[in-house]
Amino acid sequence: MIIYFSATGNSFWVARELSMRLSLPYFSIQEAKKIATYEMKADETCILVMPIHAWGPALPMLRFIEDLEMDFFAGHPLYAVCTCGDDCGWAHRVLRKALHQKGAELRATFSIQMPNTYILLPGFNVDTPSIERAKLEAAPTRVRRITEMIRKGGNDMHTLYHPGTFASLKTNFLYSLFRRHISGKTSFQATDACNSCGLCVRICPTRNIRMKPKNLPTWGKACVQCLACIHRCPRRAIECGHITQKKGRYVNPYIYKSRT
Repeated sequence: MIIYFSATGNSFWVARELSMRLSLPYFSIQEAKKIATYEMKADETCILVMPIHAWGPALPMLRFIEDLEMDFFAGHPLYAVCTCGDDCGWAHRVLRKALHQKGAELRATFSIQMPNTYILLPGFNVDTPSIERAKLEAAPTRVRRITEMIRKGGNDMHTLYHPGTFASLKTNFLYSLFRRHISGKTSFQATDACNSCGLCVRICPTRNIRMKPKNLPTWGKACVQCLACIHRCPRRAIECGHITQKKGRYVNPYIYKSRT
């Protein structure tokens, strides 16, 4: 069983690839919340797939774990796969602790470098086309290596997980700040280019977006800065104040294509 959270499609693509290679069903966290009656086979492998946000697990996945029943993963090999623009920090330790508190033991965490998506701070932007292309071309090989490791039941993740430099500082300080202060009200707003298609409302993982009386989206106080709305808007009609106006957008180009 594979459970994933994805904002721009990177983690969805990874979950789908792992599903095909390991013959495991895959569900988004929203879908997984509705399948309480799903019965896993004995010793069925479980994999959590998510992006890294501020050198820690994406908040929707962390909250999903916190809401789990105590015995949800009992008796099943459990792995995590993180997609990251550059490195993961100590996200694996955050995941391990959260799962341990739910009576589950994480066997290993792996990482896959994918195109950058964070654009809300100065100096942060999507990758150049050449870097984006290089990351996407390297990703299938990384997925295959992770698949092989999971098939062997291995728990040696050291060659397939990239914490990066200053990993402790990034996760213990910056991710802690992110969790405490970034989640909440945002400066997202729709521009005149908005045609009220409602896609942002449908894809928001926290159901934080509503349509105004004039049929334009408005954001509440439950944003987790996954950036799904701003990147996936088909008309580039969402901005975060002035900081995103000259920055790029990214959606994984393979999420609507079958694997070749």
